[in-house]
Amino acid sequence: MSFSNTPTGAAEAPETPGAEIAPAGPGHAHASLKPLLREIIETVLLTVVIYAVVNFATGRFRVEGTSMEPSVHPGQYVLVDKVSYRLGQPQRGDVIVFNYPLAADRDFIKRIIGLPGETVSVAGGAVSVNGQPIDEPYIAAPSAATGSWTLNADEYFVMGDNRNSSSDSRSWGPLARQYLIGKAVVIYWPPSNWGLVPHYTYASPH
Repeated sequence: MSFSNTPTGAAEAPETPGAEIAPAGPGHAHASLKPLLREIIETVLLTVVIYAVVNFATGRFRVEGTSMEPSVHPGQYVLVDKVSYRLGQPQRGDVIVFNYPLAADRDFIKRIIGLPGETVSVAGGAVSVNGQPIDEPYIAAPSAATGSWTLNADEYFVMGDNRNSSSDSRSWGPLARQYLIGKAVVIYWPPSNWGLVPHYTYASPH
């Protein structure tokens, strides 16, 4: 009878240091790229969604001409709120941007003076709504034009603050609501002119 002098279990291979960590191969690299690609795709989609929402809710316009001086000046850029008038009604004194009714590819900026169903009269430089003169501290000078206009249920009377250098409802008539783009809210360029667009709140003329 013979016996081996090898200890029990000595036939097992010795443990190789670090053997429990597999070297990175092509499959491992591909797996590590998946989270990065997913993050990039999610970021791009989120950017597109945010841009679409912002573009739906707001507009950006460059002021041309002097018709709204001294409130707004040529060369300024304004941010327009396109949602407020979907939820509520335009008010007298609001500064708005709209498609010019006689050329829909042009956009104008004016102030709302008359609301649907009202009668607007201009005489002797004074503006009246339903026979009541209204206060206008924002104008450059009184209007030299005269006339009277009665608005339909979906019409607004708009005028430029620079009354004697403005093409507005006095010359081409009331503005139908369908042409409204939105309410001008912020002058954002140039930075030195940054600020809120100067709207005006009136007491009811009735």
